[in-house]
Amino acid sequence: MAGVSDKARFYLERAAPQLREFEEKEIFSKEEIRSLVTKRSDFEHQILAPGTKPADFIAYVEWERSLERLRAKRCRRLRIHNSTSHASEARTFGIFERAVLKHPGCVPLWRAYLDFAASIKATKRWRHIVTRALRLHPTSASLWALAGRRAAQNGDMERARGYFLRGCRFCVNAPDLWVEYARCEMEWLAKVEAKKAGKGVRKGVNVMEAIKATETTENDGDVIPMGDDDSDEEEGFDGAMVLMPDPDEGEKPKPKVFDEEATKKLEQSPALSGAIPIAIFDISKKQRFWGPAAAEIFFDMFAGYGGRVSCQDKILQHVLDVMTEQFPKHPCTGSCWVRQPVVGLAVDTPEFPKALRESLGRLKVAMAETENKKVLAQKLVAWIDTVLAVEGVDEAIKTVLGHTKRSLEVQAQ
Repeated sequence: MAGVSDKARFYLERAAPQLREFEEKEIFSKEEIRSLVTKRSDFEHQILAPGTKPADFIAYVEWERSLERLRAKRCRRLRIHNSTSHASEARTFGIFERAVLKHPGCVPLWRAYLDFAASIKATKRWRHIVTRALRLHPTSASLWALAGRRAAQNGDMERARGYFLRGCRFCVNAPDLWVEYARCEMEWLAKVEAKKAGKGVRKGVNVMEAIKATETTENDGDVIPMGDDDSDEEEGFDGAMVLMPDPDEGEKPKPKVFDEEATKKLEQSPALSGAIPIAIFDISKKQRFWGPAAAEIFFDMFAGYGGRVSCQDKILQHVLDVMTEQFPKHPCTGSCWVRQPVVGLAVDTPEFPKALRESLGRLKVAMAETENKKVLAQKLVAWIDTVLAVEGVDEAIKTVLGHTKRSLEVQAQ
C-alpha cells in the first residue's frame, strides 16, 4: 500500500493551490477544507487500490462536481467574481482519463466522460474522446449513434452521415443504429420543411436557403466550425490560414454560389423526397438482423413524423410493400397495415373517424389472414390503448374502440 499512498499524495498535492484559494478568499472554512482533503484522500486511495471498479470513479466525479456546484453557489452569495471552475474541470478530466485508462472496456464510463465534456461545452475535447471510444468499441451502436446525433444537432450533417455510415459497417447484428440513422435523416427533412414553411427564416425562402439555414445555424453557440484535422497541435503562422479583413468587402457585390438552375435541380433532388431513409431501409434488408420485427421498428419510427415530413406517406407505403411481399401473414405486417390509415392524424381532427373506420375494416381482414392471431391481437390491443390514452377522444370513438379491444382481448388469451 506504500505505492498507493505515494500516488494518492501526489494527486492530493496537485489540488493544494485551489484549497489555498478557498482559504484566502474565505469560500470554505479551515474545518471544511480539512474535511474536503480527508474525503478526497479517501477517494484517491479507493481508485488507486487494486480491484477498483468504474463505479468508484463515477462516485469520485460526482463528488467533485457537487463540490464545484457548492463553490459556485458560495461565490455568488459572497459576490466573489475572480474564482473560476477551470481547476475543478481540469481535475474532473484527469479523473476520467485515469478511469478510461484503467477500464477501457467499460462503455458506460466512456458515455459518462462524453456527457461531462458536453456539459461544459468542451467541443473539441468531446470529439477527441468519442474518436478514442469508437476505436476501442467499434461495434457499440450507442456510441456511433451518440456521435452522429450530436453532429446532426450541431448542423454538420456531412459529419453525422460519416459517423452513421462507418458505424453501420460494424453494427450489423441489431437494427438500433440503422434506425437511428434513418431517424436522423427524417429529422433533417423535418427541419428543411420547417424552414421552407418560414419557421426560423424569412418568408419566401427557397429550398437552398432552407438547407443552408438548417445545416449552418444549428450550433447553439456550442461549436466553432473547424476543419477535419482534429490534432491537438496548434498551427503556427507558417501553416495557418490567416484571413485579413477586406476594407472594400462591403462595397463588392457577393457572387451567387448557386444559380437558378442549380437551385431548381436541388428542389427536385431525391434526397428531399425521402430517398435517403428509403435507401437505409432497403440496405438494412441485407443485414443479419433483418426480419419482421426490425421492419416494424422502422415503420414505427417513420410513423412518428406525421405532419412534419411531406414524404412520410411514400416512405411508409414502401416499408409496408416490402413487409407485405416478404412477410405477408406475419403479425408485425398485419399490425402495421392496420395502423397505416391513422398515422399522422390527431384524434380530434375530422379526418380521424374516417381513417379509423378504414383501420377497423383492415383489422378484420388481418385477423382472418394472420398466422398468429394471439400475437396480432396483443399488438392491436396495445395500439388501441395508446389511442384511448390521448385526451380529447370522442365518446363514440371510445365506445367503438372499447368494444374492439374487448373482442381482441378474448382472442389474445
